[in-house]
Amino acid sequence: MTVKGYCVKCKKKDHPMKDVQMHQTPKGGFMAKGKCTDCGCGMCAMMSKDNAEKAVKSGDAKKAY
Repeated sequence: MTVKGYCVKCKKKDHPMKDVQMHQTPKGGFMAKGKCTDCGCGMCAMMSKDNAEKAVKSGDAKKAY
């Protein structure tokens, strides 16, 4: 499972991220933060708890909360 998000600079949807870290928002949601594979700018993607745990378990993201 590759973590994908939206790159604001490239304007690409469902674009893969690198160096992904999983964060928990103050309201209890989960957010994946990483870098764009093309331009290197910051990206993020909101995720459900199940998808966040799957990404951490599969090794695609590091747990940062």
